Amino acid sequence: MANLYTHQDENIFKTWVLLIFFFSLIIALGWLFSYYFENQGILYFAVFLAFLMNIFSYWFSDKIVLKLHKARPATREEYFDLWNAVENLSIAAGLPMPKLYVIDDSSPNAFATGRDKKHAVVCVTIGLLKILNKNELEGVVAHELSHIGNCDMLLSTVVVVMAGFVALVSDFFLRSQLWGRRDRRENGPVMVIGILLAVLSPLAATFIRLAISRKREFLADATGALLTRYPQGLASALRKISAVPRPLRSANSATAHLFIANPFGPSGFSGLSKLFLTHPPVEERIRALIEGK
Repeated sequence: MANLYTHQDENIFKTWVLLIFFFSLIIALGWLFSYYFENQGILYFAVFLAFLMNIFSYWFSDKIVLKLHKARPATREEYFDLWNAVENLSIAAGLPMPKLYVIDDSSPNAFATGRDKKHAVVCVTIGLLKILNKNELEGVVAHELSHIGNCDMLLSTVVVVMAGFVALVSDFFLRSQLWGRRDRRENGPVMVIGILLAVLSPLAATFIRLAISRKREFLADATGALLTRYPQGLASALRKISAVPRPLRSANSATAHLFIANPFGPSGFSGLSKLFLTHPPVEERIRALIEGK
C-alpha cells in the first residue's frame, strides 16, 4: 500500500540515473568542444565544472532559492498556526521538523527545498496564510512534507541545475560556429553530430524536467492526502490558490517547479501546450484527489 516513503528509493535511483545522463551529455559536449577547438583542456574543464555544479547544487541549492525569493525565518510566536501544523504533521509522517520560512507576498503559494530530510525547508507566502483555513493549510503542509519524504527535492534540484548547465554549454557551442572557425572540420560528420546534440540536448533536458515536475506534484498530492486523511482539505486549498490570478513578485522560471502552484499564476493551456507546463492543471489534481484516480 502507498505511503509517504513508497517512492523514496525510486526517486533516489532516478536521481542517480539523471546525474549519469546529464553528466554524459556534458562530457559529450565537452569532447566536441575540445575536438572542434583542438584543445583537450576544454574536456577536462567540462568534467571539472560538471562535478563542481553537482556539489554546489547539493549543498547550497536551498540557500539560493530562499535568497532568490527573499524568504525570512518564521517564528513560532508570529506564525503559530503554521508552526503547529508543520510540527504535528512532521511527527505523523515520521520526519524531522523542517525549518520554516515565509515570503512577504500576497500571492498564495508554498514550496519545500533542502538536500535531505534533516536539512529540509518549508516556505509559504503571507498570501497563503491569509486565505486558507486550518484544514486547507494542513493539506498544503502535508503536500510539502510529502516532497521531503519522497526525496523529491534533491531530484528536482539535480534536474534543474544539470538541465540549465547543458543548455548553457549547448548555447556556447552553437555560438562558437560564428566565431570564425567555419574553416575547420565544418563538413565533418562530428560537426554535424555536435550541432544536433547541441540543439537537441537542451530540449531533452527541458522535457525531462517538466515531466518529472508534473509527476511529482500528483505524487505529493496523493501522499499528502494519505497523511492528513482528508483530501478535501488540499483540494479546497488548490481551488483557492488557483482562484487568485496574482503572480508571485519573485517568480522565476528556474524555480517555478518547486512551488505547489504555478508562481506565474493559473494558466488555461490545453492540448499540446500542457507539455510545457511545470504543473499539471489544477482541475486534474483536484479530480485525482476527490475521485482517487
